[in-house]
Amino acid sequence: MSRGGGKGPSLKDKLDGNELDLSLCDLNEVPVRELAALPKATVLDLSCNNLISLPSDFCSLMHLVKLDLSKNRLQQLPLDFGRLVNLQHLDLLNNRLVTLPVSFAQLKNLKWLDLKDNPLDPVLAKVAGDCLDEKQCKQAAVKVLQHMKAIQSEQDRQRQRKLQAEREMEKKREAEQRAKEAQERELRKREKAEEKERRRREYDAQKAAKQEMEKKTKKENVQTRKPASSSRPPQPPRHKRSWSRSVLRVLLFVLLCVLCTLAACRLTELQHQPLCVSVNTLYEDVLAALQNHKTLQNLLQQNSQQ
Repeated sequence: MSRGGGKGPSLKDKLDGNELDLSLCDLNEVPVRELAALPKATVLDLSCNNLISLPSDFCSLMHLVKLDLSKNRLQQLPLDFGRLVNLQHLDLLNNRLVTLPVSFAQLKNLKWLDLKDNPLDPVLAKVAGDCLDEKQCKQAAVKVLQHMKAIQSEQDRQRQRKLQAEREMEKKREAEQRAKEAQERELRKREKAEEKERRRREYDAQKAAKQEMEKKTKKENVQTRKPASSSRPPQPPRHKRSWSRSVLRVLLFVLLCVLCTLAACRLTELQHQPLCVSVNTLYEDVLAALQNHKTLQNLLQQNSQQ
């Protein structure tokens, strides 16, 4: 085993039964790997070295029952120091420790403890006492364990309170999120209803405008047809129109008969018949009267011009 590293082929040679003495070896670090290979070494003496700290894997040496770390320069112990559950005797005299790790409370088999000559926290120093004899060192182990258990319990309670507060905060956040989502759903629902109502109003307005336009167009068409119908003279009753038509037909028929008779009497051999003679005479009289009437009109027109 070399002086600074604590590693060498002679480590196993130092084993005496279940005791391994590595004191006064000027060690700067603990040879954990070699110690783990010696599970029979339940008593380990590392006193009077230059140890400032213990490596984290030191706590894997769970076979240790007695450990002497006195007269080193240890400033703190590993956080999981409590893994050394089989430890019964622990000497930490004359180091630079201020506090102990909370896991120290798990050393349920610890029966002897010396913390003298360390710059301990005042509360911890008062609990540990002086450890001037066997009885006081045993009492120190019991009291320190109780003290560390109380600290651990308080930390557990604080951790539980913190976890509870975090859970409550998480529940509150979840409740707020649910409320927010419900509010958003309600808002979307209201917006959808408002959009539907708006579209319904637009549809009703368009329908009403269309009906109004149709009504207006119909009214304009009626007004356009009325003047055309009013420009026509009032029609006589239907029975009167029928009577007038009948009279007109009779007159036309009579006139046609007269013309046919006149033509027959003047242009055929029937002109010497008594009836035709009368007709021809009447025709000539009428024609003479018309001529006299025309001559009279000409005279009157000449007199008016003079």
